[in-house]
Amino acid sequence: ASTSHFRAPTMGGIYASFASLGDIILAEPGALIGFAGPRIVEETTRQKLPAGFQTAEYALKHGMIDAIVSRSQMLSYVGRLLAWHR
Repeated sequence: ASTSHFRAPTMGGIYASFASLGDIILAEPGALIGFAGPRIVEETTRQKLPAGFQTAEYALKHGMIDAIVSRSQMLSYVGRLLAWHR
């Protein structure tokens, strides 16, 4: 199993290539997540994006990540995940 940890920002090639492939995906509160920035997405789709689009909170609500964990809690959170995996 692999984990990905999204920090602000996790954008572009990093997101598109390997960061989004983790078995467990964690993000810090408020992290920006996506391939292209909001302006580019709006210009390409010709649609107004919803409030908070591309934030960790939006991604969690829409099933794109597994949890939001603060940086100060990340080590203990990942430790618990590894303990459950034994």
